[in-house]
Amino acid sequence: MKFGKEFASQMVPEWQTAYMDYNYLKFLLKDIQVSNQRNKPNGLKRRSTLYRTFSGLIQRNSNNNSPRKSTSSPRKRNGGGDIEDQVILVNVKAKGSEGLYETMFLMSTEEGGEKELVFFRKLDDEFNKVNQFYKSKVDEVVKEATFLNKQMDALIAFRIKVENRGKRIDLSAEMNRLASDVAASAAAVSASAPSGARKSGKIHTDAINENTTTDGIVSKDSDDVLNHVTINSPNGTPYSAIKGLLKVDKDNELNFRKANLRTVEEQLKRAFIEFYQKLRLLKNYSFLNLLALSKIMKKYDKVSSRNASKPYLNMVDSSYIGNSDEVTRLVERVEATFIKHFSNSNRSKGMNVLRPKARKETHTTTFSLGFLTGCTIALIAALILIIHVRKILKTEGFGQYMENMFPLYSLFAFIVLHMFMYAGNLYFWRRYRVNYSFIFGFKQGTELGYREVFLIGTGLATLALASVLANLDMEINEETKDYQVITELLPLGLVALVLLITFCPFNIIYRSSRFFLLCCVFHCICAPLYKVTLPDFFLADQLTSQIQALRSLEFYVCYYAWGDFKQRRNMCRSNDVYNTFYFIVATIPYLSRLLQCLRRLWEERDPMQGYNGLKYLSTVVAVLMRTAYSRQRSTVWWILALVTSIIATVFSTYWDLIVDWGLLQRQSKNRWLRDKLILPHKSVYFGVMVSSNNKSIETVLQHNRI
Repeated sequence: MKFGKEFASQMVPEWQTAYMDYNYLKFLLKDIQVSNQRNKPNGLKRRSTLYRTFSGLIQRNSNNNSPRKSTSSPRKRNGGGDIEDQVILVNVKAKGSEGLYETMFLMSTEEGGEKELVFFRKLDDEFNKVNQFYKSKVDEVVKEATFLNKQMDALIAFRIKVENRGKRIDLSAEMNRLASDVAASAAAVSASAPSGARKSGKIHTDAINENTTTDGIVSKDSDDVLNHVTINSPNGTPYSAIKGLLKVDKDNELNFRKANLRTVEEQLKRAFIEFYQKLRLLKNYSFLNLLALSKIMKKYDKVSSRNASKPYLNMVDSSYIGNSDEVTRLVERVEATFIKHFSNSNRSKGMNVLRPKARKETHTTTFSLGFLTGCTIALIAALILIIHVRKILKTEGFGQYMENMFPLYSLFAFIVLHMFMYAGNLYFWRRYRVNYSFIFGFKQGTELGYREVFLIGTGLATLALASVLANLDMEINEETKDYQVITELLPLGLVALVLLITFCPFNIIYRSSRFFLLCCVFHCICAPLYKVTLPDFFLADQLTSQIQALRSLEFYVCYYAWGDFKQRRNMCRSNDVYNTFYFIVATIPYLSRLLQCLRRLWEERDPMQGYNGLKYLSTVVAVLMRTAYSRQRSTVWWILALVTSIIATVFSTYWDLIVDWGLLQRQSKNRWLRDKLILPHKSVYFGVMVSSNNKSIETVLQHNRI
C-alpha cells in the first residue's frame, strides 16, 4: 500500500483536519516536476558550479585581503551543506508563547522557482498547523493527568479506609507506604529519559504520579482528601434525580463500603483506559505527521535535484512535536500506575486491558453465519414454492390468515430487518474507522461486530420462517371447526423464546450486549430520571422507527388473551381499549425522546434541546388528534388532525434535513453539506436524506391517516 493511502487510513477521524495535507503537497511536487521537465534543456544538465573559474588544485596562502578566506568560515550550514549549495533557510517567528516556522527559499529567482516557493509556503503552513495542534493536545492531556492524580489520591485513601475498617491506623503512613514503589518507578523513568528532555518536561514528569511528589511524600493530608470526596454516579439514579428536582440537600457523607470501593475503582479504571487510548492516539499522530514530513521532503529532493531535506528535517527535530517527550513519559506513568493499582502488579494482565488485542473472527462464527444464511434463503424459496404449488393465494382461508397470523409474524420481520440495518451500520463504521465501541460505551472487548449481528439476525429469521411454514395451514378441521393448537401457538412460543434468551442471566449468547441493551431500554422508559447518554437517545430514536413492531406486540396480547386463536379470529378492532392503546403505543418512543430532550434542557441549558423536544411533541399531538378523530368523526377533529399532521411533518422534515444532516450550508466547502464528512462520496448523503425524509413523512402520515 502506498504511504498516502496508509496515512489516510490511520488518521483519527475527529482530528482529520489537523493532519498534514500530504496529498496536496504531492500535487505541488508533481507541478514542480512538470515545470522542470518543460524547462529542461536537451543537453546534459550541469550544475552551475561546474562553470565557475578554476581556482587551482593547490590552495594558495593569502593574507586577510584574500576573498577566499572571507567565505571559508561559514562553510557548514543547515546540516553540513556548503553555503554555495544552500537551498533554504528556516527561521522561527515568535508569536506569543508559540513559535511559527518560516522557510526562506533561496532559489526563487531561478526558472520555475516560484512553484517551489509556493510548495515551501504550503509546507510551512501544514507543519505549523500540526505543531500547534500537537502542543494544544499535549497541554490537554497534562491537565487531565493532573486531575487523574487527584483522583488517585482519593482512591488510595478510600481503599485504605475500606480495607482497615474498624481499625485504628495512620492513614498518612499507609499512603506513604503504598506510594513508595510508585515514586521509585517515577525516578527510574526520569533517569532513563534524555537529560534535555528531563529539563524541558520536568513539570510533566510527575503529573500522573498518583499521590506523591518526586521524593515520595504524600501530596495532601489523607484525612483532608477523604473529607472532600463524594461518589458521583455517571448516569445518576431515579432517587438522585428526584432529590435534585426537589432541591433536597444531598447526603455528602461517604460510606466506606466495599461496594462503593468497587464502583469507584471501576469508574477510575475506565478513565485510565480512555486516557491511555488518547495518549496512544496522540503519539501515533506525532509519528504519522513526522513520517509524512520526512517522505515529502525526500520526494522534493528527488524531484528538484536539490538537497533541502536535511536542513528542514533538522528544524523539525528541534521543534516541539519533534523534541517533546511528554506523551511518552505519560504513557509510561499510566502503565506503571495501572499495573500496580488495577491489575495487582501483573504486567501482562494490565497491558492486555490497556492494549486489547483486535478481536479475530472465528471460523465458527463465519461458518454459522453462512449456514444460517443458506437456511434463510432455502426457507424463503420453499415458502414461495408452497404458496405457488398449493395456490394458497386463492384459498378461502388466506384472508383470515393475513388478518390474524401475518401481524404476529411481522414482528420478527421488523426485528430482523432492523438487525440487518444495524449490522450494515457496524460494517461501514468499521470500514471508515468510526470508534463506535468507545462512542457508545460498550464494555471493552464485548462489543459485537457486524458478523455477530448478522448471525443473530439470520438465526431469528430461520426460526421465524420455519414457524411460518409449520403454521401455513389454510384448511380448518370440519369436525372440530378449529386449527391445530400447537401450530397456532408457534408465534407465541417464538416470542417467549426470544424474551427468555434476552433476559437469560447466564453467560451465553452475548450476555454483556444483551444486558447493555436492556439497561438502555430501561433508561428510555425512565427517561427523565436518568442522565441522558448517547446510547439511550440513539436507541430511543431507533424505536421511533419501530412503531409497527410495538403494535405487533400489542396484537399478541389481544389475540391470545381476548381472541379465539384456535379459530384464527380476534376481536381487537371492536375493542375500545385496544383501539386506544393502538395509538398510545405509537406515542411511547416519541414521549421518551421528548422527556430526554427536557432532561438535557434542564441540565445543559441548551435551547436546541428544547426545539428538538418540540419536534417530538408535535408528533405526539398529531397522533393524539388522530386518535380523537377516530373516536369522534367530526369536521372539527378532522381539521385539527390535518393541521397537526402537516405541522409535525414539516417540523420533522426541516429538523432532519437542516439540523441533523446539515443541508443547505452555503459557507461549507462541501456543496450544500457540512464541512466535515466521513464518507468520501457526497451522493450517499443525499440518497440517505431522501430515504430518511420519506421515512419520517410516511411515519407521521401513517399514524395520522386523514
